[in-house]
Amino acid sequence: MALLHDIAHLGHVELHTPEPERSLWFFTEVLGLTENGRDADSVYLRCWDDYEHHSLTLTAHHTSGLRRTWLRAASQAALDRRVAAIERTGRGIGWMDGEPGIGPAYLCTDPDGHEYALYWESEWFDPPVELRPALKNQAQAYPARGVCVRRIDHVNFLAVATEPNGDFVRDLLGGRVTEQIQLDSGEISAQWLHFQQKSYDLVYTRDRTGTAGRLHHIAFATDTREDILRAADICLDRGVHIETGPHKHAIQQTFFLYVYEPGGNRIELCNPVARLVFAPDWRTITWTEAERAKGQAWGLQTIESFHTHGTPPVG
Repeated sequence: MALLHDIAHLGHVELHTPEPERSLWFFTEVLGLTENGRDADSVYLRCWDDYEHHSLTLTAHHTSGLRRTWLRAASQAALDRRVAAIERTGRGIGWMDGEPGIGPAYLCTDPDGHEYALYWESEWFDPPVELRPALKNQAQAYPARGVCVRRIDHVNFLAVATEPNGDFVRDLLGGRVTEQIQLDSGEISAQWLHFQQKSYDLVYTRDRTGTAGRLHHIAFATDTREDILRAADICLDRGVHIETGPHKHAIQQTFFLYVYEPGGNRIELCNPVARLVFAPDWRTITWTEAERAKGQAWGLQTIESFHTHGTPPVG
């Protein structure tokens, strides 16, 4: 079993898009991220209160989907422990030079084939004069542009089977399952896992197409629930496809809005309502198939595309 807290938090993700210019417009002008460098086909973007160099790497590609998820270790010693444990399982790929602002990273895959990069060394963002905040405990001045998402929040992976991937995060990365869905057949169809006090950082959901390695969504957090309502109006005015919401999840109680960015990837705008997990002996909450059939917290039924749309698309 991995040591709890060896992984500090979700660092950033690399997202593929077949519409790089339109996707860049969405993330900068609609969501309010700030560009912080370019390299070949990639653009580095940051949320205004993430402390690291970037929150998202947007890379031009022939299709959509998630290339890589970056997790920051709690220390160099914690990173060394995780690398040693992963290498014993044969799931390791090896070391790579980090992205801008990131030191050496160790690559590995979960049982479904999603790629992770684990790292420790990280360059804290030093804002230029025009982005310097009035409050020194804030990473960057509030951009006052679009939705103005505050930070990257979580990744929801699609997987052929949920439990082997949840076991990977638990046993090799030190995560814990806070909530899950169990079908009448006994199969666990979704799990929400966390590393620190946030109630979830990673989610695994069963892919109904039986395809491995796909993405359900990545999520960005706002300051308030009212920001989610405002985001719906902004997306409506800008012609961004709204899939479902605003509404409240029963699981994890997150206030949400789901949209598709121009490259086809699903993006969640979320407000987790400051729900934190402090109990060191947290008991996993299991939701039944009948309970999930009731819909979301206030009765909104989950629409069919939420179960069928993923990236990259499959025939």
